[in-house]
Amino acid sequence: MTSNPFLLDSRHGDFKKIQANRPDFDNSSSVPVTKSPNPAWKYGDGTNKKPNEGLQAIEIDPYHPDQRMISNYKLLISGIPRPISFVSTISKDGKENLAPFSYFQVVDHDPPILVIGFSARESRPKDTRKNLLETGECVVSVVTEHMIEAVNATSLDVPHGVSEWAFSGLVATSSSTVKPNRVKDAIFSMEGKLLEMKQLDYGHEGDGKPHGALAIIKVTRFWIREDALTEARDHVDLSKLRPLVQLGGISYGRVRETFELPRPRLEDEMKDESKGLRSILEGDAETQPALDPSKLPHEDLKHH
Repeated sequence: MTSNPFLLDSRHGDFKKIQANRPDFDNSSSVPVTKSPNPAWKYGDGTNKKPNEGLQAIEIDPYHPDQRMISNYKLLISGIPRPISFVSTISKDGKENLAPFSYFQVVDHDPPILVIGFSARESRPKDTRKNLLETGECVVSVVTEHMIEAVNATSLDVPHGVSEWAFSGLVATSSSTVKPNRVKDAIFSMEGKLLEMKQLDYGHEGDGKPHGALAIIKVTRFWIREDALTEARDHVDLSKLRPLVQLGGISYGRVRETFELPRPRLEDEMKDESKGLRSILEGDAETQPALDPSKLPHEDLKHH
């Protein structure tokens, strides 16, 4: 007898009782900016903290016969914090759908391109995936703190064609370039059109059928709540956006503070002797491969 690869462990117990003993959610809106972890870091220093030297990495083959698909899933979602998209779609016969997806990312800005990953099997495709294939349009909102309970409610496994708008309590408003409605309550939303639905590999079960899919979406409109948009109309205020990330299990992460690190420019870093880059590139550091800076193209030094 084989175990069900989709079986999730039920280890949360009475969640209401667990939550009752936790501190209240902190609604303060400030997002302080701190120093970077190690302002004195120099080239060649490696990690800014070495608390676990000597510990070894464990190798896992995701396709080993003893490695369950659900174990791969748990490793990925617990090891990779993910932004959460909230996708509004409509079927060819006009049925609306709302659903959250954490297999989501922006991959280009010119043109603006988003990707959404679907892990459902061909035998039970996600409504969002089905609707995108039928109509090719969507509205993607970034999931934020003020809407998370309503977003979570839409993950209910209701029958195809049942709209999540009513029981989520979210407000629908019309879009400009696509048919699906936009979530009026969202702080940052993007209308989009499907460029491609890429079928992915055959997955852990090796049954000869494509399992996952990747939707590549071209953004056709941005919508930003007015108090979250800068005067230059090119930046979203983090203290207003308050985005969430999906972690392992049923856990979410918040952005409570930030730090800044300017992107280095080769010409400037070579001039600053305290950074240690010149000595490394000239071969003075024994632990680094030698590279004569004079062999670097002059234009690279200026414009890299």
